[in-house]
Amino acid sequence: MSGKLVALVDGSDYSRSVCEHAAWLATRSGRSVELLHVIGRRSPAAADLSGALALGARTALLEELAELDARMSKLGQARGRAILEDAEAILRKAGVEQVSTRLRIGDLVEEVSAAVTAEGAATDMLVIGKRGEAADFASGHLGSNLERVARVADRPVFVASRAFHEIGKVLVAFDGGPSCLKAVDHMSRSPTTQGLRFRLVRAGEDSAEARRGLEGARAMLAGAGIEAETDVIEGAPAAAISGEAERWGADLMVMGAYGHSRIRSMILGSATEELLRGCRIPVFLFR
Repeated sequence: MSGKLVALVDGSDYSRSVCEHAAWLATRSGRSVELLHVIGRRSPAAADLSGALALGARTALLEELAELDARMSKLGQARGRAILEDAEAILRKAGVEQVSTRLRIGDLVEEVSAAVTAEGAATDMLVIGKRGEAADFASGHLGSNLERVARVADRPVFVASRAFHEIGKVLVAFDGGPSCLKAVDHMSRSPTTQGLRFRLVRAGEDSAEARRGLEGARAMLAGAGIEAETDVIEGAPAAAISGEAERWGADLMVMGAYGHSRIRSMILGSATEELLRGCRIPVFLFR
């Protein structure tokens, strides 16, 4: 399979995992990898700091702030280059030959959009850590960058867990919706899935309709030579599926993501968001 995946690295605890998962995806699928590090624009504080000062003092302070800002910008770029160099080394050590790097200053979402639409190999996947440098690990919240990227991404988003572990068992959180069917279709056509064990699970009432949906998805995988178990489990989707992933020993979860919700504050579907927060394994999101 040709194509390219873009991996977002920021120097957080998740960056190594992002690189190692990107390497796993690339070596199994033949994709090239572009490593992207985005330095956010700094908000000028000069007006707040100098507004009450006399003209001479204010001028001197503004000059010092400008010099400080220039130094900080250089340090940020040097740090970004170092992060990209380390990330590239991890990928090449893992056997990925086609690796490129991109350092940008600006808004993350805008730069991700620019990267995936750039000329060259078509980007068909994004890899990002569940949380970044600014995330509160104790809060259990998703990283804000993940939320922003997941909202706008029109490509599959692979959400790396905090540490990489070899992937052998894939749990598909199946709900019968279009994004989930898209995920199953992708799995059926991707060389990444070869040799992996699959389990398709639907949470909720055990009905004939639920079983038919699972059987259709199982048949789609079987048509590509991929055998999959299926089951309907009782309970609220997030809790039931999370428990099943732990019970079965899943190494990767595949699910649909939802860009709109009746609850305006939610960026993903409520069950998707809850699963992402509590899941300790990587998650492959499809829209």
